[in-house]
Amino acid sequence: MNAPFAARALLKERAETDELLVAPSRERRRLQCYLALFIGDIFSTVVGFSVTGYLFAGNAGLSDSLVHAQLILPIYLTLALYNGSYSIDSLRESWSGIFRAVVAMVIAMVVVVFVQFLIRPDTDVSRSVFNGGSLGAMLLIAWMRLQLRGFVAWRCGANVINELIIDDGGPQVNLRGSIRISAAAMGLRPNLNDPHSLDRLGLVLRNIDRVIVSCPAGRRADWAMMLKGANVDGEVLDDEVARLGAQGARVVGKHGLLLVSAGPLGLRDRAIKRLFDVAFAGSAIVALSPLLIAIAIAVKLQDGGPVFFMQRRMGRGNRFFNMYKFRSMTQALCDTDGNQSASKDDQRITRVGRFIRSTSIDELPQLFNVLLGDMSLVGPRPHATGSLAGDKLFWEVDLRYWQRHCLKPGLSGLAQVRGYRGATDHESDLINRLQSDLEYLEGWTIMRDIQIIFLTLRVLVHDRAF
Repeated sequence: MNAPFAARALLKERAETDELLVAPSRERRRLQCYLALFIGDIFSTVVGFSVTGYLFAGNAGLSDSLVHAQLILPIYLTLALYNGSYSIDSLRESWSGIFRAVVAMVIAMVVVVFVQFLIRPDTDVSRSVFNGGSLGAMLLIAWMRLQLRGFVAWRCGANVINELIIDDGGPQVNLRGSIRISAAAMGLRPNLNDPHSLDRLGLVLRNIDRVIVSCPAGRRADWAMMLKGANVDGEVLDDEVARLGAQGARVVGKHGLLLVSAGPLGLRDRAIKRLFDVAFAGSAIVALSPLLIAIAIAVKLQDGGPVFFMQRRMGRGNRFFNMYKFRSMTQALCDTDGNQSASKDDQRITRVGRFIRSTSIDELPQLFNVLLGDMSLVGPRPHATGSLAGDKLFWEVDLRYWQRHCLKPGLSGLAQVRGYRGATDHESDLINRLQSDLEYLEGWTIMRDIQIIFLTLRVLVHDRAF
């Protein structure tokens, strides 16, 4: 091959390569961001300890605090590298990185104290300088990481990874910040017998961190095989996963299994939630006992009927339980199956009942349900089996309704603090509640429960309590 021809061939190959590149590499930019976070954490730790030591004990405290910083920094940085303080998630969500960094710092503090105690138990260490320095370091790390958000956005843009969608005739999918190309326009074919097709796909996927292929069912297996050798996180769109609500997948023998259900809380989270329920409900019953007794007397004196109204409701695991309320309707007209929702001018409601329903006091006996373990303080509200939304039973409106029963029902929930409560005259009344309940199930934390409890106090009296 002569030199001019070889040169022209090389230029043509380079032009074709440049044409097929759909995104510049972001890997080096991410490394720059990780380095910035790394240096920022070191700087914040040293400054946090130094300033605190100087404020507490002058130059002597400054000297001691620098020694503490030298001891804690290697341990902190090692823990931070392993717990994801320098990860893609930390670049995407600053608060996620801050939380992980704080956890690493707390563990590093414990390790330093423990090691120091084992080696030299008689060492005279200023607790105020050490604790203050650690706290100052954590605050500065958090502040520094928030300031570096602009740097991350400058280097990586709106999305810290290159995510590519290849449209090969499948369903349309839109992901924020992703790049979309047409397989036909780019000349991409899932042909495992053509090395040139594999090479062309490899050129397109260069610098890509994740790729999603949307294609007809008949081509999914070929695309899957193509992606397995592409050195990239590859996914093939399959709406059957969404239809089944699959949460994961695994292979057992020659069979593929989709995970379609799982308990929303692990053992630790269930224990935390239960301890909080028992402590809060027990304290509330003691604190509110005068009110509970007064309401019980008022209900009894109203018409001589029973104080409590007991109704069968659907609880966790789709199992029935008996829910307690102060009786607010005349005894003869109480609806134990919940076939008829209360309305604003409902003639069944007594005078006392109208007051306790408008103030939500009628719900207080459910604190005993919490102690018995049938309910939780926060969770999806339990409904009577005959409840209607419009002219349909709740589960006839949306079959996802049954998913809300994977947690204990609650005295209050995310739907209630958003104002979705009272009668369900229309199907949309149920849909709004259901969406909130499912959102609560997907993102449970004990802090969210506490927040919902405080927000509930603002909506105890409301115009949809009949």
